[in-house]
Amino acid sequence: MKPPSLTPVLPDIPIRTVEAMGLRELERIRLILRGGSVIDWRRMHFQRRDEVDRFLRLCQLDVSRPYDEAWARSVLAEAVEYLRKTFNYRVADGVAQPAEIHDLFLFASGAKGSPRHRRIACVVLKVMHVIQHIEGRDLLFRLAVSEAELAELVTEKVLSVAQEMNEKGLPVVEFAHSIKTRDSLVTKLLAKKETVAAQVYDRTRFRVVTRKREDLLPVLYHLTQRLFPFHLVVPGQTENTLLPFKAVLAENPHFEAHIPQLHLDRNYEDREDRNGNTFSGNTYRALNFVVDIPVRMDAYLPPPEEDTRQRKGRIVISLVEFQIVDEETARLNELGENAHEAYKRRQKQRVLKRLSQGLVVPKKQG
Repeated sequence: MKPPSLTPVLPDIPIRTVEAMGLRELERIRLILRGGSVIDWRRMHFQRRDEVDRFLRLCQLDVSRPYDEAWARSVLAEAVEYLRKTFNYRVADGVAQPAEIHDLFLFASGAKGSPRHRRIACVVLKVMHVIQHIEGRDLLFRLAVSEAELAELVTEKVLSVAQEMNEKGLPVVEFAHSIKTRDSLVTKLLAKKETVAAQVYDRTRFRVVTRKREDLLPVLYHLTQRLFPFHLVVPGQTENTLLPFKAVLAENPHFEAHIPQLHLDRNYEDREDRNGNTFSGNTYRALNFVVDIPVRMDAYLPPPEEDTRQRKGRIVISLVEFQIVDEETARLNELGENAHEAYKRRQKQRVLKRLSQGLVVPKKQG
C-alpha cells in the first residue's frame, strides 16, 4: 500500500495580471529574466503570514507539521551558528529564535520588527538559502533513486501544474517536455568548453508557448507561484533574448513607479557580460532559464516518526530547464538560420572541429 503523500497542499490563488503586479512581482520576474541571485537582495517582499506560509509550502515545507518545523529551525540554527562563528556576527535573539519561522521572512520584509531586524533577517535567510541548497544536493546523493526516477517525479509535478494552468484558462498553447538522448548529451558536452555532465542543465526540459507576447509575464509569474519558488532560479544560466528588462518597463509603464525601490538599478543588465548561445541564429528569440525544483522524497525515506537520521531533510532539488516563448516568436524561430536543424548543424560542425583538432590532416586543395 502506497503511503499517503506528505507534499504540502498549496492554496488556490487567482491569476495575477500584469496590471495588478507591483514591486514584489517585478523583482521576482527580473530575477529570472537576468538569471540573478537573491544573495544580492536587500529585503524580501512578504507582507502577511499567509503569503509566507504559501511560499514555504511551495518550497515543500509545511511547518504546521513538527518534523518540517524542526528541520526548518535546524537550518536556521546552522545559519546563525555560521554567522556567529565565522564573522562574529551579532544575530539578535528575536531573529535567531523567532516565535514562528514565518516571522523570519516578515522581519526580512520590514513587515515586522525593527529596521535592524530586517537587515539581520536578510543576512540569515541568505545563509539559509545556501544551506538549503547543500542539504538538497546531499540528500539526493545519499538516496537510492536513479536519475530516471527523479526525472519522472519532476515531470509528473510539472505536468500537473500545466494541467492546472489549462483548467484555469491561462493563455498557453503548448506545454511540452523532453529529455535529451545520450547522443544529444554527448554532442552538447563536446561542444561546451566545460565538458562536465553536471553542467548540462537541460536534460529535463519544458517548453511553454503562450498565445501572445503580453501573456508571457502572467504565465511566467504563475509558474513561480505554483511550481517553483522564484529564489531557486539558477544564477548565470538564463539566456534571455526575448524579454529584456528595459523592454518590460517600456511595455508596462506602471512599473516605472517602482524603479527607485529596486535592488539593482535599471541599467544593471546593460553592464553584464552576456555571451548567449553561440549556435543560435542571430534573430532567434526566447527566454531560457534553469531552476532547482524542490521535490519531497518521503517515499524513499522512513516515516518521519521513525526517522533516525542525524540530518532529517526530506527535500531534494532537481535542475530543470524551461523555455518560454510566444506563438508568433516560436513561428519565426523556425525560419531560416533559426531553424532547429540549422542549430544542430552548427553545433555538430563545432564538435567535429574540436575532435579533429591536430589529429586529422586537412585534404590538400587542388
